[in-house]
Amino acid sequence: MASSTQEQRRSGSSGAAAGGHAYDYYWRPGTALRPAPPRLRFEPMWTHTRRQLFEPWLDFEDVPQATPWTDLFVDHLWQGDELMDAVVARFREMGMADGRALLEQALDHGIEAVLDAPPELVALFADLDNPPAWYDPVQWERGRQLWNNASVAGKLGMVAGDGFGTFVGDEVAFATGQTGRFVNDFYRRNLETIAWFKNMTYRNALDRFADPFKDTVRVRLMHAQVRAGLRKTWGDEQFSRHGNPISNAMMMNAAISFGLQPLLVDHAHGRTCSREDLDAALMYWAYIARVFGVADELIPKNSMQALQAMDFIVAHAGGPSEWTETMVGAAADNFGSGWLARTAISPFLGLMSYYGGEDLTRAMVGGTGWADIDLRPWVGVATVVVHLNVGFRRLLDHAPGAATRAAARRSDTALWGTALQIARFMASRNGIHGTPYDHHNQTASAGAGCPVPHAS
Repeated sequence: MASSTQEQRRSGSSGAAAGGHAYDYYWRPGTALRPAPPRLRFEPMWTHTRRQLFEPWLDFEDVPQATPWTDLFVDHLWQGDELMDAVVARFREMGMADGRALLEQALDHGIEAVLDAPPELVALFADLDNPPAWYDPVQWERGRQLWNNASVAGKLGMVAGDGFGTFVGDEVAFATGQTGRFVNDFYRRNLETIAWFKNMTYRNALDRFADPFKDTVRVRLMHAQVRAGLRKTWGDEQFSRHGNPISNAMMMNAAISFGLQPLLVDHAHGRTCSREDLDAALMYWAYIARVFGVADELIPKNSMQALQAMDFIVAHAGGPSEWTETMVGAAADNFGSGWLARTAISPFLGLMSYYGGEDLTRAMVGGTGWADIDLRPWVGVATVVVHLNVGFRRLLDHAPGAATRAAARRSDTALWGTALQIARFMASRNGIHGTPYDHHNQTASAGAGCPVPHAS
């Protein structure tokens, strides 16, 4: 159910224009749905991971059929985040530094503390300050605990899925590659991403004045800054092929994937969960998506709708992007090219292949010095490791003290805590400290046809 603020903003029978292209607007109830961007196409190399995740839950088809629900997702590949996009447009007029200062003041003290706040900022905080009617904090908390209690193998499956989406899938890989952020500011981007995930594991992370809530809004601002910059850089020609960079649909699909994948991986390996468990995990990540600016009409009502949407979008993710080789090459450069680096990376690629399949992994590393690594023995090792990890957790679930151990895992230090320590160490070696989430402050002002600038 949509909140009153979002109902107000979405009232009317036609979309509100955002740009010059015929499809560059925000959807309104009753508006005809837009067709898929031309780049959206079925790609069979995603079938392996789809089958592993969805076959236990859906009437699985190699080529999933479109439904009215997936048609709405496809429509929203053309649009961004209406409220934050408007804020960025206003901040560009008044100066991004001044606008950012107003945002920070509102985050820390409330919008009422901002004198003469721009109406766009007032509208944003009216939405942020009023959770929608469908939000259930009790179910959200249960979903958080279930997500934290997933096995390491389950969470690594989610990380693998995110990696493939970032490096191979057309929408994210193209937008990420175009900004140059991954290549030019790898350690800062990596640190901020991992810190955000770690902070999402805490109880009350999305309370209005909690630091993780504020960071989520800051990341939301960065997404809108990137959209504005890329929209100018791309022009209508690129937009007409790709849709909106960092689209509303892709944000929702990312939240579904992050939220459900750890439980789906566990379930596929015998550590079963229920529909109610998936619904709770969905509530956890659906509200995260809502704070990120996903439109209420696109938030699934239950986990089966979520799985249906995720299956369709992943099957049609396409790729590899023309930026895949550049970004993976940059990542490879951080490891070096000698025999020691190849030895170290081989088990990782085997694990990626176990979750995503060899075709998808080959598509990811095809332009690097890792392309000729024999993945088969490492897939065998990964198979054993994943089954052992999930099997051990299944055994512990039925051993004495299970409830106490689950309670101790109500914030995640096993995976995200360790990853954050490593990311902080690597970032500090490169002179990066802290996570201000401000490195796209100039992106929205990039001139048309110019590369999107990176932070100094």
